[in-house]
Amino acid sequence: MKTRVTYLGAAFIVIILGLSTRAYASSLPPFVAEHFGDALWASMIYLGIRSLFANKSLGWAFGVSLIFCFGIEFSQLYQASWINGIRDTTLGGLILGKGFLTVDLIRYSIGIAVTCGIDSYVRSGLIRK
Repeated sequence: MKTRVTYLGAAFIVIILGLSTRAYASSLPPFVAEHFGDALWASMIYLGIRSLFANKSLGWAFGVSLIFCFGIEFSQLYQASWINGIRDTTLGGLILGKGFLTVDLIRYSIGIAVTCGIDSYVRSGLIRK
């Protein structure tokens, strides 16, 4: 249970950081403002998957997170009025995005890879103790 709460806490911190990249974009370096929000969104997905499936391997969590994020991105190719209505809301836009961008797939991959790497590093340190 402690592991799940730790992942949820980390996800909450990542959510705050991700929302901050949107709210303070004009104060951030352009590269950070442009790319970090999507990478942090994918990081949050990874942490959420880890909190739900803490006993699964890191590779499994990496793969499921990547499939989920890619699925959301590819779903943006579907532009029916009912789903666009959801995307036009603040929460819907944050979850579902607005339009397909290939670069988002790269951002998601990097966000998940970095978070999985940090997870692996932290876990290896905890296991040694």
